[in-house]
Amino acid sequence: MMRRFQSIQYRLFVLFLLSMSGIVLAVSLLFYNRTTVQFHDKVSELARKNVSQTAGLFELLLGSYNSLSKSISNNMDLVRLLTTDSSDLPAVNYINERTITNILGAIYYSREDLIGIHVITDTGKVYNYGNYMNVIDTHYEHTEWYKEIRKSAGKIAWLGVYPHSVIDQVETRPVFAFGRQLYDLDEHKPIGIVLFEAEPRSVLSALHNLRLGTNSQVYLLGHENRIVSATSSDPPPDLQNLEQQVPEEDVIVNRSNERVVIASKLPFADWSVISVTPSEDLNVELVQNQRYLFIVAPILIIVSALIASIVSRSISLPLKRVIREMKRVETGNFRHTVNTKSYEEINQLATSFNHMVRRIAELIELVRISSVSEKNAELHALQTQVNPHFLYNTLDMIYWMLDEKGQDQLGEVVLSLSHMFRYSSQWEEGTDVSLREEVEQVGHYLTIIQARLEGRVSVDINIEERWMDIRLPKMTLQPLIENAVKHGLEPLHADTGGKLLVRVEEYGGVLSLHIIDNGAGMEYERWEVVQVALAEPGKQAGSGQAGGIGLQNLNLRLRHMFGEGYGLRISSVPGAGTTVTVSVPLPQKEEKHEYSDS
Repeated sequence: MMRRFQSIQYRLFVLFLLSMSGIVLAVSLLFYNRTTVQFHDKVSELARKNVSQTAGLFELLLGSYNSLSKSISNNMDLVRLLTTDSSDLPAVNYINERTITNILGAIYYSREDLIGIHVITDTGKVYNYGNYMNVIDTHYEHTEWYKEIRKSAGKIAWLGVYPHSVIDQVETRPVFAFGRQLYDLDEHKPIGIVLFEAEPRSVLSALHNLRLGTNSQVYLLGHENRIVSATSSDPPPDLQNLEQQVPEEDVIVNRSNERVVIASKLPFADWSVISVTPSEDLNVELVQNQRYLFIVAPILIIVSALIASIVSRSISLPLKRVIREMKRVETGNFRHTVNTKSYEEINQLATSFNHMVRRIAELIELVRISSVSEKNAELHALQTQVNPHFLYNTLDMIYWMLDEKGQDQLGEVVLSLSHMFRYSSQWEEGTDVSLREEVEQVGHYLTIIQARLEGRVSVDINIEERWMDIRLPKMTLQPLIENAVKHGLEPLHADTGGKLLVRVEEYGGVLSLHIIDNGAGMEYERWEVVQVALAEPGKQAGSGQAGGIGLQNLNLRLRHMFGEGYGLRISSVPGAGTTVTVSVPLPQKEEKHEYSDS
């Protein structure tokens, strides 16, 4: 289980899931918070507009009622009749009362919403117009509404909405009552009051305009927070402090967890209008948004999990295939390759892995072939050793016997043969030697060849001293020169002088040793077979071998020692000769110093 938690697929899945889920939750919270702020701002703006609209309705309504009250207080005929003392003649009193009633009736019928008009003089006379069955409350002087009108000092007094008439005991309909004190304009003294009672539907309709929800409560407060009107019979909350904070002609919106309170003062009366709405009524849209987010957010998280799983698998599965192939390579199986179609980086990784596996397989095969060739060369050298010490001693004895008899040339041949046997049979010291040792070995071989060919071959070896310490595989030059003599120079006619040249040149950090002969050369078909054998180690070059070490084996040993960029190159022209080039890398200065010290 712990290994699963440490896998790249699991960690990528967790990383993507947490990242995408975090983004979803953050966006959801930001969206909800932003929606909440915008919703509250809209509610506040809507409340201000409703208050402004309601204030306008009240201004029109109360303005019309104010004009209505002035039509009585400024009626000079009515004031004169009210100030005239009662006459002793009943007919005169009847006419006066009839005239006052007619004036009140004309005003009453000028509006459809009036329920009653009541004029009460300071002398105690009461004039009514409205209900035909008036029963006047005789204790009106002790009522609050009467005292409030008397205190108004000529200004209109807005009494408010009542469940029934404040003066007519027979009138049971709800009324909106307001009044004004009447003055004798000539003597500037009060002569009574006028009380209007109208239908309250206009006032209640204006108050209902302030409701923001079905459970909203709207209160119209007068002086000292007296409830002028309300849309509910429930008692209002403690709004005294809030009402006192409301500036003139401005709106206050107070939001809390339980309710939203909107308050404003009306500019034309000592009234304040306050709307109280429970938060549940206003948060319906927010609750719907919450439910929407509670549904959408889990769905998005599930989708995020699916996307995270797909993305993590698309990354981890190709890597798992690469790991599986790596384990096969660990067991020595180099035949399989990884085929992926994933992200560019993973595709490059798989391609590089395939190239590496193929290269390792090629190198293993090259090492195997080179090792086989090396072992074959060593085996052949061992086979030729037939008691080497006895052979060396015998050759030395023959040399001294020939020397005693004056056979100098034959003695030199025997001595050279002894040196060649010693050089070729000593493989235990390693397979790399210096160019100097190779040149010495070639010299012994050429001594024997020149004696055998009786001077028909001229040899010119021109190698600078600074290259003599270059390291080469053992038996590099001797097989090449043996091939040049055997296949190129020996077939020449006796009258044609054979030439063998050995040259060295340096170019671009590569040292090239050229073995050049003017012999018979190779036909194109033969040259092509040799080229294929050098390029493809599995194919044979035919009879192009000397001393048991063929060109193919030599080329493999050169590549094994120096790399693929080095080895043998052969160029040949039939009848004109052959050139074999050995390419080896130049050592660094410190490496040259090591060679010179060895």
